[in-house]
Amino acid sequence: MDRDDIERRIGARSFARLLGDWRPPDGRRLAGALTDRIRLLVLDGRLPLQTRVPAERELATVLEVSRTTVAASYDALRDAGVLRSKRGAGSWTQLPADPSRGASASPFSPHGDRTLFDLAHAALPAPSVALRRAAAAAVQDFDAHLGGHGYDLLGLPVLRTAIADRFTARGLPTAPDQVLVTAGAQSAISLAVTALTGPGDRVLLEHPTYPNALDAVATRGARAVPVPMGPHPDGTGTWDLDLLTAAVRDAAPRLAYLIPDFQNPTGALLDSAGRERLVDLARRTGTPLLVDETLAELGLEGPPARPVAAHGAADTPLVLTIGSASKVFWGGLRVGWIRTSAAMVRRLAALRASVDLGGPTLEQLVVARLIADVDMIAGGRRAELTAARDHLLGRLTEAFPRWRPSRPDGGLSLWVDLDEAVSSRLTVAARRHDVLLAAGPRFGVDGAFERHLRLPYTLRRDRMDSALDLLVTAWRGLDSAAPAVDAEPIAVA
Repeated sequence: MDRDDIERRIGARSFARLLGDWRPPDGRRLAGALTDRIRLLVLDGRLPLQTRVPAERELATVLEVSRTTVAASYDALRDAGVLRSKRGAGSWTQLPADPSRGASASPFSPHGDRTLFDLAHAALPAPSVALRRAAAAAVQDFDAHLGGHGYDLLGLPVLRTAIADRFTARGLPTAPDQVLVTAGAQSAISLAVTALTGPGDRVLLEHPTYPNALDAVATRGARAVPVPMGPHPDGTGTWDLDLLTAAVRDAAPRLAYLIPDFQNPTGALLDSAGRERLVDLARRTGTPLLVDETLAELGLEGPPARPVAAHGAADTPLVLTIGSASKVFWGGLRVGWIRTSAAMVRRLAALRASVDLGGPTLEQLVVARLIADVDMIAGGRRAELTAARDHLLGRLTEAFPRWRPSRPDGGLSLWVDLDEAVSSRLTVAARRHDVLLAAGPRFGVDGAFERHLRLPYTLRRDRMDSALDLLVTAWRGLDSAAPAVDAEPIAVA
């Protein structure tokens, strides 16, 4: 047992809140339902690895179930490799040494005999023609860099210039020294959260929000301050800026993380007046805004909106804008960026030196070429995504008439109201049918959004139809589902 085993633990009451509404409606198979929920919390990352879980008797008391129920659940989790125990010391969460235990083959193995229908990742396949063309040109560009040492904390000048030019074309004058290239948007989020907050500081976020941003806040030891998205007739939700303003005044957060462009997961788009109010709020309160624009280029109705930072001083350090090559181009290109003041870029770069020494040169050269063609690539995506969104909406209406999906004007996914608080149970049941989902609570704090599910419309149509057929089967067998046997970790993109 190492030092982390001793220091990382979760109390019974906190664990009960994290479990949420885990009981099946018929009140039967309690041990199996508890096992399914704990397994899902571990594999989705909501219950960190190497966390000591409450003792059987303590958890049974808080959950108001028999100790036998908790003991049976813990035994099943140990058998599945999700818990490890030491007599007299306790039990800790872990990932199983053999993720495919209990299955014919791991769905994550390219040579396995199972087909995984991935509806957990809102990500597109690469634009193959444009990517191959950019990669071929980048190889030629590569020769000019081979004589150097290959380390660049700030990013290649050619890529920083391309990113700056794109911001300028969108109405936000930007110089290359206002851009820091990172290893993807997640790296940018983590870097900004680390630079601008400390343990115990408050970070304001929309609720629901991007799961990996919640993880970055938790990893820093900061405290999330969730501000609910308001209702909207199309189901996407909208920002209650009066409520957000009050939350900034009352909580005095050190940072606000917001997704104004096709908000993940709701798909909402903040209008120009709202963007102006955000910048004014940052200026009046001194609260930095971390603005996630990773989906900005994926509007279905036309070109992207003007960046939030364009509604204030172009060189303010109070607005940090995050972008990424992953959504509009391809997830295999691990290149992101932060656009802010030149002084803030230097501050972030100095901090970055303790994490990594720069990104891969060849990938940066590829992305620089792709950004030059972003209008063409995004335009090609637009018709494809509009058709995919409408097809998914039509299929959901036929197969799940009680579900209420959003109808976003951009982004990559729908936010679906299931009409019942069964999102985590459905996610577990769907895995048995080789459909990978991201449960609603992954996008919230303290087990919220059990009535919701994010469904990307990024699968090829024939695979989407097959996935939905399997999802129908999982939904119909929800109440009588047997305990889950698969135990593959997932990350939500």
